[in-house]
Amino acid sequence: MSQLMVVSMLLFFALSVPVAVSIGLASMLGVAYDGQMTWLVIAQQIYAALDKYPLVAVPFFILAGNLMEAGGISERMVDFAKSVVGGVQGGLACSCVLTCMIFAAVAGSSVATTFAVGAILIPAMVKHGYPKPFAASLQASAAELGVIIPPSIPMILFAVATDTSVGELFIAGIGPGLLIGGALMVYVWLYARRHGYGKHDGDGRLALWPAFKRSWLALLMPVIILGGIYGGIFTPTEASAVAVVYALAVGIFVYRKITFSSLSHTLHRSVISTAVIMFVIANAGVFGFLLNRAGIPAALGDWLGQLFSDKYTFLLGVNVALFIIGMFIETSASIVVLAPLLLPVAMQFGVDPAHFGVIMVVNLALGMVTPPFGVNLFAACAVANLSIERLIRPLLPFVAVVVACLMVITYVPEISLFFKELVYGR
Repeated sequence: MSQLMVVSMLLFFALSVPVAVSIGLASMLGVAYDGQMTWLVIAQQIYAALDKYPLVAVPFFILAGNLMEAGGISERMVDFAKSVVGGVQGGLACSCVLTCMIFAAVAGSSVATTFAVGAILIPAMVKHGYPKPFAASLQASAAELGVIIPPSIPMILFAVATDTSVGELFIAGIGPGLLIGGALMVYVWLYARRHGYGKHDGDGRLALWPAFKRSWLALLMPVIILGGIYGGIFTPTEASAVAVVYALAVGIFVYRKITFSSLSHTLHRSVISTAVIMFVIANAGVFGFLLNRAGIPAALGDWLGQLFSDKYTFLLGVNVALFIIGMFIETSASIVVLAPLLLPVAMQFGVDPAHFGVIMVVNLALGMVTPPFGVNLFAACAVANLSIERLIRPLLPFVAVVVACLMVITYVPEISLFFKELVYGR
């Protein structure tokens, strides 16, 4: 049964059937082939997959990110980032990375980050002389910080799929997010100096204090969300609702950017994005149940235990496999299907669950910027009005930077676990 399900799912992928539908059809074939289960199992497992409290955070964080874009919060974050790093050569490109890091501390979505920040900074970088393919590639790469720096929707999905603490996963993502963001800023600064770009990046930027006064309400948002979570004021799920209320209040009553028509459009976008993710989770829940029933996790654990002699070779093998998988399979589906299979094996090798969750999320985040199905690439292409082929060459160095950071994150677990142990004491 399991072989039929996996082969049929891959066949559907090859035929360009949508990911969620492919998983669902493969699950239906598995139920039909088994012969001992009724079709009612599918409905039961769909309900079980979705009936999890942490998943409530997914639609709220998606909505919060869209409200930040519509309400002018992201625009003020850009102005503040430009005031901090925009005064040096290449500072505008560095501002793109820094803005994505700040925006990621609320939105939890890389696609939302691409549209919200890219719509402002890609045209600005082109105006200052940066090649448009470089600007779009930088935006697509920096936006993946949206799923690494907490809060993160993929981390919520990993926690739900593996019964891991959402809070521990969130705080474990801080160090890796800062490392990747810092490495990207160093690279674009060196690139700008080498090629002579960005000599006038400081033109028209606000000084630090005026920019802060203009954007302090926007900057207060991640402080409230992350401070509330780690201060024990509210849970990560409750924080998502707080983010929505805050973004809505600031966008309507302070910045006055959100109107009835724009709010309707924002809600529409958020509902569609949420439905897509939930549809994937529902079908992946059935798929995972059938694989568990067939004993695949135990068999996979035994096989990987024989294949790899220690955790270092195991983690290397996982990185290679996830990098390839992330290129072809959507992130949410990969996490919900693979995390319950791989985490028990990782724990057998002594890998901390939060550390492994970060490794998995960073790996699959790379899939968002690599062809053929990189969602960030398509989003950046849409914003920049470019074909995806023109982004491949300038994208390669950014991928190399993130891969190098991934290796450091993988083999230096303290980067992920330092803040976790500082807060949770273990």
